[in-house]
Amino acid sequence: MAHGTHDFVDDPRNAHVRIYVNGEFKPRDQAMVSVFDGGFVLGDGVWEGLRVHQGQPLFLDAHLDRLYEGAKAIALDVGLDRGALAGAIHDTLAANAMEDGVHVRLMVTRGTKLTPYQDPRLTVGKATVVIIPEYKTPQPAIIERGIRLATVHVRRGYPDVQDPKLNSHSKLNCITACIQAYTAGADEALMLDPHGFVATCNSTHFFIVRRDEVWTSTGDYCLGGITRDNVLRLCRQHDIPAREKNFSLTEAYGASEAFVTGTFAGVVPVREIDGRAISDGRGPMVERLQRLYRELADRDAAFRAGVRLA
Repeated sequence: MAHGTHDFVDDPRNAHVRIYVNGEFKPRDQAMVSVFDGGFVLGDGVWEGLRVHQGQPLFLDAHLDRLYEGAKAIALDVGLDRGALAGAIHDTLAANAMEDGVHVRLMVTRGTKLTPYQDPRLTVGKATVVIIPEYKTPQPAIIERGIRLATVHVRRGYPDVQDPKLNSHSKLNCITACIQAYTAGADEALMLDPHGFVATCNSTHFFIVRRDEVWTSTGDYCLGGITRDNVLRLCRQHDIPAREKNFSLTEAYGASEAFVTGTFAGVVPVREIDGRAISDGRGPMVERLQRLYRELADRDAAFRAGVRLA
């Protein structure tokens, strides 16, 4: 069964990974949290996904920025400072002898509650910190041939309802969008903002190419994407015209290329939107951006290795 950009190559080594749970390493089948944990009861927490390349969690500073900003926004005390949390990630990789082709899920919840009720003051003890490392690489066909999108009725909402900038455990709007997309035969959902302009996808950020320009949404109604920001930065550095702007589905249907970005798979082509053929796999812009992104990942990994060795 396909899972869009998160369709991965199965790896039997994952059955034996050791998972970090509050400072201890547990076998996969013993890595558990309480049924009273705020993340389980209410989705009360923040999280990050990280790719590991050449032994290094890529763009770690940006990921930790986003995690700690989200934790501050919901008055959640992570219980570890940035250095300690980064050290826990590296310790988890070392405990599993992991170097490449790895995806890490870092999760922080408010912790165990006295009773299953929403008030944060009913939390007892410290935050729950879990780090799940897995051998996980994207299916090559996804990177080369791309995915199909379906526009869904589920909108990206206003920040005074649930701020889309917050990378919280509460993802029900994205889940319902995902369900609508795959039951329509697509790989992922294309979501509109409250004004009807294209916003983002349920688990990735969306871009189109028109007249050799790269367009993406204003970003007002989507998570502050780290891969999204990296791609926009690469465009500026390599004289590729790129714009953050409002655009409609009509303009998306008329694009010469389209692609999505995300931590797991990087830059992935979109071959179809709502039954409209966009391109047959990778177009020249997508191929160029995939190459530039791979080079950026190599530079970031080398930089982080040098910092840790210094």
